[in-house]
Amino acid sequence: MRKTVLLPALLALGLAGCGDLNPTQQRTLTGGAAGAAGGALIGAIAGDAGLGALIGGGLGAGGGYLFDQSQQSQQRAYQQGYYQGRASRR
Repeated sequence: MRKTVLLPALLALGLAGCGDLNPTQQRTLTGGAAGAAGGALIGAIAGDAGLGALIGGGLGAGGGYLFDQSQQSQQRAYQQGYYQGRASRR
C-alpha cells in the first residue's frame, strides 16, 4: 500500500521541477528520455539494458538539442522574412 502512494508522489515531485524549463531544455530532456527508453529496450534485447539506456539517453539528448536549434533557426528566418516584407510595404 505504501509503495502505491509513494511512487506517484515521487513522480509528481520529479515532474514539478520541469515546469519552468525553456524550450531548448524541454526538447533536450524529451529527446534524452525517449532515447533512454529506446536504448534500454534495445539494450535489454542485446543483453545490457543499462548501457543501452545510457547510450540512448546521450544520443537522444543530442538529437533533441539539435532539433531545437533547427526550430530556432527556422523561427529566426521566418521572423526576418516577415519584418522584411512589412518594411517593403511601406
